[in-house]
Amino acid sequence: MAGSKDYYDILGVSRDASEDEIKKAYRRLSKKYHPDINKEPGAEQKFKDINEAYDVLGDAQKRAQYDQFGSADGNAGFGGGGFGDQSGFGGFGGGFDDIFSSFFGGGQRQAANQPRQGEDLQYQMTLKFEEAIFGKKSTIKYSREAECKTCGGSGAKPGTSPETCHKCHGTGSIQVTQNTPLGRMVRQQVCDVCNGTGKEIKEKCPTCGGTGHTKQEHEVKVSVPAGVEDGQQMRLQGQGEAGYNGGPYGDLYIIFQVQPSKIYEREGSEIYYDQSISFVQAALGDEIEVPTVHGKVKLKIPAGTQTGTNFRLKGKGAPRLRGNGNGDQHVHVKVKVPKKLNAGQKEALKLFAKASGEHPSGNGKGGFFDKFMN
Repeated sequence: MAGSKDYYDILGVSRDASEDEIKKAYRRLSKKYHPDINKEPGAEQKFKDINEAYDVLGDAQKRAQYDQFGSADGNAGFGGGGFGDQSGFGGFGGGFDDIFSSFFGGGQRQAANQPRQGEDLQYQMTLKFEEAIFGKKSTIKYSREAECKTCGGSGAKPGTSPETCHKCHGTGSIQVTQNTPLGRMVRQQVCDVCNGTGKEIKEKCPTCGGTGHTKQEHEVKVSVPAGVEDGQQMRLQGQGEAGYNGGPYGDLYIIFQVQPSKIYEREGSEIYYDQSISFVQAALGDEIEVPTVHGKVKLKIPAGTQTGTNFRLKGKGAPRLRGNGNGDQHVHVKVKVPKKLNAGQKEALKLFAKASGEHPSGNGKGGFFDKFMN
């Protein structure tokens, strides 16, 4: 895969890594190198590389293509990329493509004056822990290149119209003859008069200066689905920048950054919570209240519960983004041992030890209590 990125190396996983391992590596690295958190030089580019790698390895079909060809689009080693030239020979200055065009009368190259979609944009949206779980509606504002309202995107002064380019005759490209050791070669290039549009603007629009685009403060309503996770993205079609030659608007990709919770941990639709209980509660059993994102619930602690015991609260986790229902909340119990005892507590524990056939040598400051620390 010379000349291309090693997505497995970027995420720090082996080539036989499972889907879960890839997802965990992506979450860890995206948090570490997120531009809002990591201000070190190169962190932003590293963050982009991590997202690019996960976009391929996180998709089974793209990953299979990448493993086979070294590229998600199957054009290994030929300069193909996500947003650049897709010809497969982009790194050779147009030579091969132009030779094929001169011999066979064209090929698959898109005409320069054809409509092209506008650029895609990214927007980072920060969500609170609970907002990511339950979703939210929000209106976001951002700047984008929009179609000029004065000229309607034509670039021409109102009352006038673009004219067919006198040099390329509306094709957007011209043929250039070049003498080579192989003989005279004819290659095609973008017209230098109309810049590939096929149109000449004699009188330019005073608002956009002939570009057909203007900067616009744009706003759009966003419905964040319940159950989104940190680093996931959502595509809003047609909310990117204006197209070219009458082409459609690009898309807007919203990347979610979820703030961590002070008390919960989350893994997909599963939520984890640490609950402390006293030695007495663990030994005798009890019924306690446990917080969940859905509200407090009752949890029965059986007599003899040990530190490290896990309880599952069905349906009290986060919604499954691509499924039905909610995940579960896992309650991890920790038995809390008192550091200081009053006289009554010490006496009660000595009686407990005697009834248990134990003879601790400690005085309540260590030894006996160490048995309940783990």
